Amino acid sequence: MLAEVPLARASISDTLAGVIRVGLTGGIGAGKSTVAKTFIERGAYHVDADKIAREVVAPGTPGLAQLVEAFGQGILDADGALDRPALAAKAFVDDESRQKLNGITHPLIGARTQELTDAAPADAIILHDVPLLVEGHMAPFYHLVAVVHADADVRFDRLTTLRGMDADDARARIAAQATDEQRRAVADVWLDNTGTQEALAAQALAVWNDRLIPLRDNVAAGVAAALPTEVVDYDPTWAALGARVVNRVWALVGGNAGSVTHVGPTATEGTSAVPVIDIAVTSTADVSDALAAGGFPSVEPGVHVSADPGRAVRIAVTPTD
Repeated sequence: MLAEVPLARASISDTLAGVIRVGLTGGIGAGKSTVAKTFIERGAYHVDADKIAREVVAPGTPGLAQLVEAFGQGILDADGALDRPALAAKAFVDDESRQKLNGITHPLIGARTQELTDAAPADAIILHDVPLLVEGHMAPFYHLVAVVHADADVRFDRLTTLRGMDADDARARIAAQATDEQRRAVADVWLDNTGTQEALAAQALAVWNDRLIPLRDNVAAGVAAALPTEVVDYDPTWAALGARVVNRVWALVGGNAGSVTHVGPTATEGTSAVPVIDIAVTSTADVSDALAAGGFPSVEPGVHVSADPGRAVRIAVTPTD
């Protein structure tokens, strides 16, 4: 299996106006295909990382030629196509070989991903289906990250029973991927797939209608979602949400930001508060357009609020010399 590649590190604001990017991920056997199918049937513009990874090293491509030059003719099968197990045996023996593989494939996959993203319609919900999104540290580059979850023993049973995968191979693949805790840390939406496909599809449909369509429309119109006003008991998930938002704001304005910090009552452990994640940004340049395109339209000079109805965020920007 080829190494996963992060997206090109352009900010979300570099995409077309009104477009939102959704990252879909989950462990092997978790059920991402059911969620992707639900979104695609309703008009999502699908960018499949696995498909792109295969395309850029297909027979006759410059990518395959570069791999052969780097790792030898032994990585080809009898038909001249890439023999992935043979490549893995050579490319994953040490860090140097792995870096050589990544140095060839990552730029090709990143360029093709950007090409497909740039071709999206102006009102698109772009669905990036990326199995190793967490491992590639890609979460901050999306307007929203959806994680499909199933317990490891459930996924193991699916892989061995439904896909016929060797048991040792299934265990190794599950163990090599991100943990549930790591996925939870980046998840804006957590879809539980311990039940039926129909139940998972119903969850996905609710996310499409209640989160993705309003988020897309609000970003396109430059409209913020309403913020809550009532004080509630302290929620330990506020810290994780604050960390996710800080990372996303850095991805949007990092080149101009001096600091990005979770502040206010929701940043204080044990404190009851209105459940709004307040973020303080100091910046050496005007970052309003970048924040707006990234899902945080301006509501007054220096203040931005999330366009996502499922994530209450307020950002105060202070210019610095």
